[in-house]
Amino acid sequence: MSELDFTGKLSQIQADLKCKKGQTNAFGNYKYRSCEDILEAVKPLLVKHNMSLILSDSIELIGDRFYVVATAQLWLGKEKVEVLGYAREAEIKKGMDVSQITGAASSYARKYALNGLFAIDDTKDSDHTNKGETNGVEKKALTQDQVTKILNLTAMHNAPIEKLLKIVKATKVEDIQQKDYSRSVKILEDYNRRQNVSS
Repeated sequence: MSELDFTGKLSQIQADLKCKKGQTNAFGNYKYRSCEDILEAVKPLLVKHNMSLILSDSIELIGDRFYVVATAQLWLGKEKVEVLGYAREAEIKKGMDVSQITGAASSYARKYALNGLFAIDDTKDSDHTNKGETNGVEKKALTQDQVTKILNLTAMHNAPIEKLLKIVKATKVEDIQQKDYSRSVKILEDYNRRQNVSS
């Protein structure tokens, strides 16, 4: 099986995959798609193209916080392509025990890995629409979803995060200011778009 055959099948899956946002966030009143929604939509296409999808998780310490790192591997025979997705575990989440917090982070990380693998655009999900404002007052620090968004955009094509941090004058992602969030996302999305075109 040639690399061209593999990329051709992946491109076809990306083009054919239709995954509606089947979930509703009652608090924010917006629609979003879950990891399960994506898996349900992609399974028939995997069968059609005789490909296999494997998801796995690991825990990584970045700075002083733990992240769930999800790996989505797409296999065709002995060939594979993989994409990583990151999600930071919340220190406390009301109504959840420790295992549930990890499970929620795993699902979130897997969704972002699948987004990167199958070229799914989630820019209007909660991490994009959450502007970090409370009662009209802008927060200085990024929200957990915003940090995760930047990490996932960085992971897609190994974007040069050091260069971004220098531009926004931050030492790490968690130090990026709220006022620089939209600019940071645009820089990373533009970088990933250029990489997709050249690949």
